[in-house]
Amino acid sequence: MIVDENKNAVIRLFHVHRYYKKKKALVDINLDVTKNEFVFINGPSGAGKSTLLKLLYLEEQATRGHILVEGINLSRIKKKNIPDLRRKFGVIFQDYKLISTKTVYENIALVLEATGKKRREIPKKVRGVLKTVGMEGCEDAYPLTLSGGEQQRVAVARAVSVDPDIILADEPTGNLDNKSAGIILQLLNRFHMRGATVIVATHDLNLIRKKGGRVVNLKEGYINNVFFLEPPRTQWQWLDTLKEP
Repeated sequence: MIVDENKNAVIRLFHVHRYYKKKKALVDINLDVTKNEFVFINGPSGAGKSTLLKLLYLEEQATRGHILVEGINLSRIKKKNIPDLRRKFGVIFQDYKLISTKTVYENIALVLEATGKKRREIPKKVRGVLKTVGMEGCEDAYPLTLSGGEQQRVAVARAVSVDPDIILADEPTGNLDNKSAGIILQLLNRFHMRGATVIVATHDLNLIRKKGGRVVNLKEGYINNVFFLEPPRTQWQWLDTLKEP
């Protein structure tokens, strides 16, 4: 029985383990993430960062332990309710996961259709999120005609198009140059300021220093350390390419 209470937590992990046969990917993870928090999951490759994110939106299931998302115990959720759970999340991947044979518009519209958005409302929503990430006018472009940074901005637009409560970003800047990485981080910060809970998995401490906040450091599947980095003293300056809707 889970008796500890944290009314401000939207995500709670209690003694969570994840094994792949005999390999321990995550070991005895205990972690709370509060509403509208921006948290970094940090650690080297193989530390368990991606696995932790996958457990949250049930791409994978924990071997042992309990995970609560907005009060829902993922170890007890019925299969028919998993799509509703996943609608709480917007997920951003390192390799974008855009469909190369679909246009930018179609990539975003597919997600909106899957979540039950009315067809007549989709064009306005797609244009709105593309404007937010500075990619307006690119609706008819195909992903492979765009740079890596542009593809990731489209991926961000797709993730936030469903107005998720929680944004999960798995090494979202891993394939990008410094300027493009800065744009993606600023976008995540923008959605955080609008009320989303944001969890970013990254090995890059320099990226974390640009934002500051709580850092959960993983090592070989264990929580090695939890620390807080003070945010930069200078205020965020939005790049000219990013326009408020």
